[in-house]
Amino acid sequence: MKIAFTTQGKTWDSPMDPRFGRTAWFLIYDEDKDELTVVDNSGAANDAHGAGPKTAQKLFEYNPDVLITGNGPGGNAAAVLAQTNIRIVTGAGEMTVKEAYDAYKNGKL
Repeated sequence: MKIAFTTQGKTWDSPMDPRFGRTAWFLIYDEDKDELTVVDNSGAANDAHGAGPKTAQKLFEYNPDVLITGNGPGGNAAAVLAQTNIRIVTGAGEMTVKEAYDAYKNGKL
């Protein structure tokens, strides 16, 4: 299973980013391969409009099964994501990536 995290940095110890569309980074953890992929999304911060759908398109390239984030995607991004099989999990905005992963695995998100 692949799990994508919206994050403010590039490591397990990075704080989660509560935003989806303008998140600085995605960390994508492939549990089967025990592999972490870092995806730069910092360019979305400069988008005046449409950051959410553009970010969703970028996320699709990595084909995650789960997205863990803070507040969740906004309306336009949520509409795009609803057309996929990606499970969206919110509530991780005040955690590190590692804490969010552990909370998800323990059913606490």
